[in-house]
Amino acid sequence: MCSRVMRGEYKTPGGKLVGVNVTVDAQSGRATACHVDGDFFVEGDDTAANTLIADIEHALIAGKPIAPVINQHRSVRIVGTDATAIETAFARAVGNSTASKSAANRPHSSTQHSSTQHSNTQHSIADIASPTQLADWRNRWRQLSPVIVRDTPRSPADQMMIDEQWAREVAAGRRPATIRFWQWAAPAVVVGRFQSIPDEVHEDIAAREGFAIVRRCTGGGAMFIEPGNTITYSLYAPRDFATGISIEESYRLCDMWLVAALRNLGLTVHFGGLNDIASQHGKIGGAAQRRFAPTGGGPGAILHHVTLAYDIDASTMARVLNTSPEKLSDKAVKSAVKRVDPLRSQTGLSREAVIDQLVNSLERGDVLDAGEL
Repeated sequence: MCSRVMRGEYKTPGGKLVGVNVTVDAQSGRATACHVDGDFFVEGDDTAANTLIADIEHALIAGKPIAPVINQHRSVRIVGTDATAIETAFARAVGNSTASKSAANRPHSSTQHSSTQHSNTQHSIADIASPTQLADWRNRWRQLSPVIVRDTPRSPADQMMIDEQWAREVAAGRRPATIRFWQWAAPAVVVGRFQSIPDEVHEDIAAREGFAIVRRCTGGGAMFIEPGNTITYSLYAPRDFATGISIEESYRLCDMWLVAALRNLGLTVHFGGLNDIASQHGKIGGAAQRRFAPTGGGPGAILHHVTLAYDIDASTMARVLNTSPEKLSDKAVKSAVKRVDPLRSQTGLSREAVIDQLVNSLERGDVLDAGEL
């Protein structure tokens, strides 16, 4: 049987990209299989997350609505996209322009297990949390008091392994709350948990230019890594660190120390969308997050990692990454190169000096207070 693969994408405004690759029978034109990917997040264990994605794919092929499928999976939550976005991507893949336009114009689902939209408006912490909440968040940081580790250089594959391993050790109660500053031993492209490598990376160019392609255990988009040109760190915290707050709020909670530290360097920093850190000059970095269930009597864990651009080789990045126009559809600028604004140009400091300042801020316990907002 002859078949062809067709792709459709949809970017939730202020949210995440979802793509659907659909296998279509060339003779009948009938969709026989599909695969959902993207830079969205799914909160839930591996089995539950994979089952949800598989059930969504089956529903798309069967022509059934997606929202009821999402709502059936009570232990899993999609963050950054929703049923409407997924249906729109599928419609675009199969060339159903009427369905695509209809889906794109419908209000996004607000059901319990669908994601909410995230505005691209610049946010300070005060926009998101009340003074009472901020006091609570500052107290959480004081109680957390994480161990700070400036790690040795590791290969991209080892970085992926150690990141998940340390998170699971915290989940099992075998490691205290920790912040680890990574050191990269080789260049890499790190793709998110649900991304399609062929659709995100020019694999032949990456191989020719010496970039390893690895997959991390969290969602989100592709990271372009050159040793010495990025600053990456991970927070490994017990799950109760974020008890009682939403997933969206937990990104702010986990990053509020970073905002304080960058402001101490003279940058005007704000939150963008769900998981971006930006200044008035543009995007500086992005975060990704995942929760791990308690094991062995431990507390469970939150893994929250951030990559900041220090001095990115934008031309190489543009050659290696395959950034679709749809991904930039809700951005003020339409170039992935222009969206990266390195810390070097904004601080005038060396990479090591920036890390020194971040570590010093952590050691002092700097967290934004009402006066700084």
